[in-house]
Amino acid sequence: MAQWWSITLTVVGVLGLCFTMRKHRAGPVIGVAAQTLWIGYAITTHQPAFIASALAYAAVNAYGIATWKESHRGKSH
Repeated sequence: MAQWWSITLTVVGVLGLCFTMRKHRAGPVIGVAAQTLWIGYAITTHQPAFIASALAYAAVNAYGIATWKESHRGKSH
Protein backbone atom coordinates (compact mmCIF):
# COMPACT_ATOMS: atom_id res chain seq x y z
CA MET A 1 0.00 0.00 0.00
CA ALA A 2 1.19 3.51 -0.71
CA GLN A 3 3.20 5.28 1.95
CA TRP A 4 0.92 8.30 1.69
CA TRP A 5 -1.64 6.48 3.87
CA SER A 6 0.83 6.31 6.75
CA ILE A 7 1.92 9.90 6.32
CA THR A 8 -1.60 11.28 5.94
CA LEU A 9 -3.07 9.31 8.86
CA THR A 10 -0.17 10.33 11.10
CA VAL A 11 -0.24 14.03 10.19
CA VAL A 12 -4.01 14.36 10.56
CA GLY A 13 -4.08 12.39 13.82
CA VAL A 14 -1.22 14.33 15.42
CA LEU A 15 -2.70 17.63 14.25
CA GLY A 16 -6.01 16.75 15.92
CA LEU A 17 -4.21 15.81 19.15
CA CYS A 18 -2.24 19.06 19.13
CA PHE A 19 -5.40 21.12 18.80
CA THR A 20 -7.11 19.04 21.49
CA MET A 21 -4.21 19.47 23.91
CA ARG A 22 -4.37 23.22 23.33
CA LYS A 23 -8.09 23.05 24.21
CA HIS A 24 -9.12 24.22 20.75
CA ARG A 25 -12.50 23.12 19.45
CA ALA A 26 -10.95 22.07 16.12
CA GLY A 27 -9.17 19.14 17.85
CA PRO A 28 -12.09 16.73 18.11
CA VAL A 29 -13.43 17.88 14.74
CA ILE A 30 -10.11 16.95 13.15
CA GLY A 31 -10.27 13.72 15.15
CA VAL A 32 -13.61 12.81 13.54
CA ALA A 33 -12.17 13.65 10.12
CA ALA A 34 -9.20 11.39 10.84
CA GLN A 35 -11.57 8.52 11.50
CA THR A 36 -13.14 8.92 8.08
CA LEU A 37 -9.63 8.48 6.69
CA TRP A 38 -9.18 5.34 8.80
CA ILE A 39 -12.43 3.97 7.41
CA GLY A 40 -11.16 4.67 3.90
CA TYR A 41 -7.93 2.90 4.79
CA ALA A 42 -9.85 -0.08 6.17
CA ILE A 43 -11.92 -0.39 3.02
CA THR A 44 -8.96 0.07 0.68
CA THR A 45 -6.80 -2.48 2.48
CA HIS A 46 -9.63 -4.93 3.21
CA GLN A 47 -9.21 -4.68 6.99
CA PRO A 48 -12.75 -4.32 8.37
CA ALA A 49 -11.63 -4.38 12.01
CA PHE A 50 -10.28 -0.86 11.51
CA ILE A 51 -13.84 0.31 10.81
CA ALA A 52 -14.93 -0.74 14.31
CA SER A 53 -12.00 1.05 15.94
CA ALA A 54 -12.54 4.16 13.80
CA LEU A 55 -16.20 4.29 14.85
CA ALA A 56 -15.17 3.99 18.51
CA TYR A 57 -12.62 6.81 18.17
CA ALA A 58 -15.15 8.92 16.25
CA ALA A 59 -17.65 8.45 19.09
CA VAL A 60 -15.08 9.65 21.63
CA ASN A 61 -14.29 12.68 19.45
CA ALA A 62 -18.00 13.40 19.01
CA TYR A 63 -18.32 13.34 22.79
CA GLY A 64 -15.41 15.80 22.93
CA ILE A 65 -17.25 18.11 20.53
CA ALA A 66 -20.44 17.92 22.58
CA THR A 67 -18.70 18.56 25.89
CA TRP A 68 -16.65 21.40 24.42
CA LYS A 69 -19.83 23.08 23.21
CA GLU A 70 -21.44 22.55 26.62
CA SER A 71 -18.48 23.94 28.55
CA HIS A 72 -18.14 26.98 26.27
CA ARG A 73 -21.82 27.87 26.01
CA GLY A 74 -22.14 31.63 26.36
CA LYS A 75 -18.40 32.28 25.97
CA SER A 76 -16.95 33.93 22.89
CA HIS A 77 -14.20 31.72 21.36
